[in-house]
Amino acid sequence: MLVLSRKEGESLVIGDQISITILSVEAGGQVNIGVSAPREVLVLRSELQKAATVNQDAAGTASPLLVAKLESALSQREPVSPTPPPEQTPGT
Repeated sequence: MLVLSRKEGESLVIGDQISITILSVEAGGQVNIGVSAPREVLVLRSELQKAATVNQDAAGTASPLLVAKLESALSQREPVSPTPPPEQTPGT
């Protein structure tokens, strides 16, 4: 891991298209940063990326028997028709 020291207003560049700028440093030690990157580059907080990975792993571990039971239950349900919105009287 590369460790750098930056002051408020200073930046670092990753490759040709990603820039990280220190916007402010709060009294409690919280650092606000800005990230400039192309739209196609996914930028996530690490805890969100970990949660997404856990969810993907959990989704892939459903037992085939459980999936079959769920499919069977859903196929036996009667379709639900959408209910129309209530009629409104003029002026309401």
